[in-house]
Amino acid sequence: MLRTIVINIAGLSRSLLDEVPSLTALGERGMVCDLEPVLPAVTCTMQATLTTGRPPSHHGIISNGLYFFDTAEVRFWEQSAHLVTAPRVWDLPISRLESQISNLTSEISNVRSEISARRPKTALLFWQQSLYGTADVLLTPKPVHGPGGELIQDCYSRPADLYGCLVAGESALTPGRPRGPFNLMHYWGPMAGVEASRWIADASLQVWRQERPDLLLTYLPHLDYSGHRHGPASQEHRAAARDLEPLVAPLIAAADADGARILILSEYAFLPVGRTVAPNRALREAGLTAIREVNGAEYLHPGDSRAFAMVDNQAAHVYFPRTEDLAADVRNVKRLLKRLDGVAEVLDRPAMGERGLDHPRSGELVALAEPDAHFVYYWWLDEAAAPPFARTVDIHAKPGFDAAELFIDPETKAVPLSADRVRGSHGLVLDDGRGWGVFLAAPAPEELAGRRSLRATEVAHLMR
Repeated sequence: MLRTIVINIAGLSRSLLDEVPSLTALGERGMVCDLEPVLPAVTCTMQATLTTGRPPSHHGIISNGLYFFDTAEVRFWEQSAHLVTAPRVWDLPISRLESQISNLTSEISNVRSEISARRPKTALLFWQQSLYGTADVLLTPKPVHGPGGELIQDCYSRPADLYGCLVAGESALTPGRPRGPFNLMHYWGPMAGVEASRWIADASLQVWRQERPDLLLTYLPHLDYSGHRHGPASQEHRAAARDLEPLVAPLIAAADADGARILILSEYAFLPVGRTVAPNRALREAGLTAIREVNGAEYLHPGDSRAFAMVDNQAAHVYFPRTEDLAADVRNVKRLLKRLDGVAEVLDRPAMGERGLDHPRSGELVALAEPDAHFVYYWWLDEAAAPPFARTVDIHAKPGFDAAELFIDPETKAVPLSADRVRGSHGLVLDDGRGWGVFLAAPAPEELAGRRSLRATEVAHLMR
């Protein structure tokens, strides 16, 4: 296969390309088109689709969070590759050839040799659901939580010594300067910014040169922070796009020097928002959620709830763990949610099937926000009863995505208990193309000649 670099730039829209000269030039000598996301257009779901070519109804990553029925827990940002229930593009030869082994027992060694010869060496940097998978080279944040609650920053890598070598090594972007460790505080939270993208781009350039993978996939996140904080039309978001130039230009140059193919894409673009929707408060007021008070703070117990919502940007999966009449509760909750200000539509199982989202992990209902609104996970009716983790950056304790973690309340010096300052969100797939991502390729794939748009499910085969 032709060596390939895939650069995933979170939140990049077509309107921002003029801010990045190297991307403009790449589109002119190759191709550029709109990229239609799958529903919901969020990080984990889109990355699973981009690497499998399948919708969430097949790969099972139905949002950035999952509800685990066996433990009655919501967990966001789970990293195991085994959660993806469709083969990744670099595993496709293995999937096809291993099926032959049971019928070719006398030729197992020959088949396995063919698998090894045809499988591309793959490097996966900072993509979700990558742990314990089959990528040959792997780098992803994996902090350790100490006994006193302290966070010990670290990254998991394959080979095991890769991260240590990157930390100790010289910067590939600015030779003569040390690279140093990856700072998780720059990856998410009030301190998140371009520093995260800079470190990842630097490491990606080093891995491309040192490990020489056939396929390298990397992820630059900092437009996600400016998009949420300031919105897609803001000067701050455009300035963040300009910060891409010194990061992507060296990667493009390295690919060109090796005669490699370059794919640059985004999972979604931002929609401007100014309203929040709190479905769990509505479900609580209807007597459907189970709330337990501990030391004056209120905690949601999903497993004891007749209904609760797992929210993620502009989509919310609604589950019914303790219902005694599922059909009746689904009908009633659907009516309740459709009446909420900021809710555009509520999908039931047949409607989810039409949108490629009907999977056993999905909620019985999926609520979609109006384009100018986004969901919040809050269930407390009085801020004094909010659980302590609500005021912290705690992506694993919260049963929903919390964009307010990008801010600090100036009075409390903590994460605010309101997401009213959030100015951008994503997750919807609108017919008019708002919120769609962008796709650039050089050289231009012949099969895309004349195309103005590309579906996310079509990207995986372009990496081969």
